[in-house]
Amino acid sequence: MRETLMLLPGWGLEGAVLQPLVDALGSEVKVQVPALPRLTGAAPGDWLDELDTRLPHDCWLAGWSLGGMLASALAARRGHRCRGLITLASNACFVASDSWPQAMPAATYAAFYQGCQDNAGATLKRFAMLCAQGGADARGLSRQLHSHLSRSDEPALLAGLRLLASLDNRAALAAFAGPQLHLLAEQDALVPAAVSDDLLGLVPAGEVDVLEGCGHAFVLEQPHMLAALLLDFIREANDGGV
Repeated sequence: MRETLMLLPGWGLEGAVLQPLVDALGSEVKVQVPALPRLTGAAPGDWLDELDTRLPHDCWLAGWSLGGMLASALAARRGHRCRGLITLASNACFVASDSWPQAMPAATYAAFYQGCQDNAGATLKRFAMLCAQGGADARGLSRQLHSHLSRSDEPALLAGLRLLASLDNRAALAAFAGPQLHLLAEQDALVPAAVSDDLLGLVPAGEVDVLEGCGHAFVLEQPHMLAALLLDFIREANDGGV
């Protein structure tokens, strides 16, 4: 029986942005890209409740950026009812603190949130450029990302940003006993690759890798490389290797 992989998108972009990765994964796994909740509140429990209701059990949970953070929290909630966890360009905490410094500086996040309040459309375009930064063809990537910018209204976008700031998955990652793979991008402008050691400290039995020469949008730029890594990890987990 094929494994089912639920692949959650990130903030500010529609799920269609992940289609190149879905295509690259092929037919070996059954992949679905569920939409993120469109809530106006940022309570993590409410987002997880909705996802837990919509997403099938006994499947792999994966996600990009915010989607990876939600997948991590849901995996910990489900425990043995989650087959495994994969995150792409995702951090345990999105905003830096004294106890988790390898993340987005709090002042940068505050300015970004204010920008979204003032002009959500312009902020989304800036976000697409930040995602594309570090890629071999950043300008081309940015154009592709622009075509997938979220159509959510401003309250939902702001709620997603508040959720990003409030989620702290350190305990969740440490608690989840299933297979874990966390892939980071070397030139990521949003999630510093330097967090790899800290993540590995949380999940010593998991796998944390940094992909060279790419940025936050590596899901769009390097789908075939990512797909190969994901499929290898799932196969190894099924063979009892992780």
